[in-house]
Amino acid sequence: MELVMVGLGKMGANMTERLVRGGHRVVGFDRDAAAVARVTQAGAGGADSLAAAVGQLSHPRIVWLMVPSGPPVDATIDALMPLLEHDDILIDGGNSNYKDTMRRADAVAAKGVRMVDVGTSGGIWGLAEGYSMMIGGPGDTVEWLRPIFETLAPAASHGWGRVGPSGAGHFVKMVHNGIEYGLMQAYAEGFAILQHKTEFGLDLHQVAEIWRSGSVVRSWLLDLVSAALADNPRLDGIAPYVVDSGEGRWTVAEAIDLDVPAPVITQSLIERLRSRDADSFTDKLLAALRHQFGGHAITPTHS
Repeated sequence: MELVMVGLGKMGANMTERLVRGGHRVVGFDRDAAAVARVTQAGAGGADSLAAAVGQLSHPRIVWLMVPSGPPVDATIDALMPLLEHDDILIDGGNSNYKDTMRRADAVAAKGVRMVDVGTSGGIWGLAEGYSMMIGGPGDTVEWLRPIFETLAPAASHGWGRVGPSGAGHFVKMVHNGIEYGLMQAYAEGFAILQHKTEFGLDLHQVAEIWRSGSVVRSWLLDLVSAALADNPRLDGIAPYVVDSGEGRWTVAEAIDLDVPAPVITQSLIERLRSRDADSFTDKLLAALRHQFGGHAITPTHS
C-alpha cells in the first residue's frame, strides 16, 4: 500500500522505515527538511509540502498524522482537507484526546473523508520490536488498512486491533498511558527503597536482572529499568524532574467523570507534578506551621 506520513519525529520516522521495510510506499513530509532527508535515506519518498506529498498518491489516498496533540492536529487537518477527496483516509496516530478525535471524525466525514484513530505504543523501540496499536474508526476502513497495521505490529496476528468506533482507539491508549504512570511509579518507589537500604550494599541492576526472569513483576518496563541501571547505576546527571504529556491527566479526569476510583493513577500523576517544584511553597508552609504550633525547628535554605 502507499501512504503519506506527516510528522517525522523519532516515532514517525521509525514507523516510516518499518513500513518501507515491509514493502509499502511511503512519502514523508515534515516542516523540517532534514527530517525528510533522513527518511528518504531509509528508502521513503519525500515532499516539501503537504500538497506535493498528497499529490504523489493515487486515490484513495492515505495520510497518517504523527504530529503533537491539540491545535497542531487541527491545523494539519485544516491544511489537508482542500487536498483530499471523497473516500480518502486520515489516520491520527498521535496521542490526541479522544473527544477531539470524535469531533474531527464527524467534521471530515461530512466532507466524505474517512478518519481512523490509532493509539500507538512502542516508542523508540517500535522499529525493531513493532508497535502496539489500539484502533478506532469504521470497521470496513480499518479492515482495508489491515496490511499497514500488520506491518507495523509486532506480528500480523497480534499487537493490534480495532477496539471500537471513532475515538475508541485514542480512549484506550489514554487509559493505557494512565496505567503506565502507575507501573512506572511503583518501580521507582520500590527501587528507591532498595537504594536507601545502604547497610546491604544492594546492586540494583542485579536485583532488576533477577526480577526479569520468573518474577510476577517482570515486564518490559522492568527490562528498561535494568538497562537504565546498567548504564548509570547512581542515575548521575539526571534531574528529579518528570514531565507528563497529558494522557495521565485525561485518564484521571475521565475516572472522575465516570465515578471510577483510580487512586494509583491519580497519585502517580500528582507525583509527577510534585517533581517539578524545586522550591515547594507547600513544603515551606508545612515547615512554618510545625514551627508555629509546636516550636519545631525550621531548616534554613542555603544560597
